[in-house]
Amino acid sequence: MDTNKILKMSQEYAKKAGFKLNKDKARLNFILKGLKKNEDKYGYIYCPCRLVTGNFDKDRGIICPCIFHKDEIKRDGHCLCQLFFGKKDKK
Repeated sequence: MDTNKILKMSQEYAKKAGFKLNKDKARLNFILKGLKKNEDKYGYIYCPCRLVTGNFDKDRGIICPCIFHKDEIKRDGHCLCQLFFGKKDKK
């Protein structure tokens, strides 16, 4: 999948989940490229901010959106890689 498809998928998820994507276009593109790179290397769009072990059973929780993002957004206003932000955040 190309970065445009990953972006569209991320936009759709953010809208459905009540989040928004990073408004910083450079950061957003960096994250999208990281997701694409992980997909090319591992076959899944693993979060670029997490360590991939290569063991799918261990890594499934870090496929974007990872299992940590909702708690991180609740706590910090954004997920670790800063792809998703809460609606209240200023970014």
